[in-house]
Amino acid sequence: MEFDEVVRRRRMVRAFTAESVDPELVDDLLDRARRAPSAGNSQSVEFLVLEGPEQTERYWDVTLPTDRRAGFRWPDLLVAPVVIVVWVDPAAYLSRYSEPDKIASRLGESEEAWSVPYWWVDGGAAVMTMLHGAVDRGLGALFFGLFEHEEAIRERFGVPVTRRAVGAVALGHPTHDRPSASALRPRLPLDRVVHRGRWDDGPPTP
Repeated sequence: MEFDEVVRRRRMVRAFTAESVDPELVDDLLDRARRAPSAGNSQSVEFLVLEGPEQTERYWDVTLPTDRRAGFRWPDLLVAPVVIVVWVDPAAYLSRYSEPDKIASRLGESEEAWSVPYWWVDGGAAVMTMLHGAVDRGLGALFFGLFEHEEAIRERFGVPVTRRAVGAVALGHPTHDRPSASALRPRLPLDRVVHRGRWDDGPPTP
């Protein structure tokens, strides 16, 4: 599939069939995701991969217990055969930026030294690569946050306390679903989001 078509066809899928996804295909998507940009080539993004109903159900038991599912708007999300939780390690960035070629930046001193915490940026880049890869391979995918469930998921699956969750990606074969209210919002035109030369329309600063 051409890249332009991949970008234009990508959307958040909230309804899946229970058909399994070939583990080699999952590995291929993960291999693409690990090649996403990484500040200083820190390579701190890691993936907790849950495949098959036995593993994915353990995830949903924590984040959406059975007694709360009756009114859930997207029940076919829960049958997605793969859930991938994306994690980052902020300490890896401090370590990398304490090395000789980066130490002058002083970003290795603390997390607070980062005006933009690039572990989140890199995690998002890995997720976006995975979402595009899913479209390219004829699959559907949904990225969603863990929010208040991060610690419970960490405990359930034995994730080290040094890792932080970027979010999760449900992956599988899409079926018909209802779009969310967010999906119905019109996309802003290009000239609304691009600012050439300067932000406003005032005269250029000397």
